[in-house]
Amino acid sequence: MKNNTEPTPTHQPQTPQKRFMTPKELASEYSFSTSTQAKLRMKNKIPFSKIGRYIRYDRIEIDKWIENNKVEMKA
Repeated sequence: MKNNTEPTPTHQPQTPQKRFMTPKELASEYSFSTSTQAKLRMKNKIPFSKIGRYIRYDRIEIDKWIENNKVEMKA
């Protein structure tokens, strides 16, 4: 009889993240309050889509937006 000494993974597989987020999901995951989101949307400072009356944020676009707005530290 063969002895299987290969360890079994102890962590649970990650659930795939949804690409499009609601304002509440963005607030929860990225710590932008819904009121801050609204102010940024009114000034066209944050990428978003509006489908009917529903606001959605594309996770890929938000990540790019954050990266593009990074402030470099001075040495």
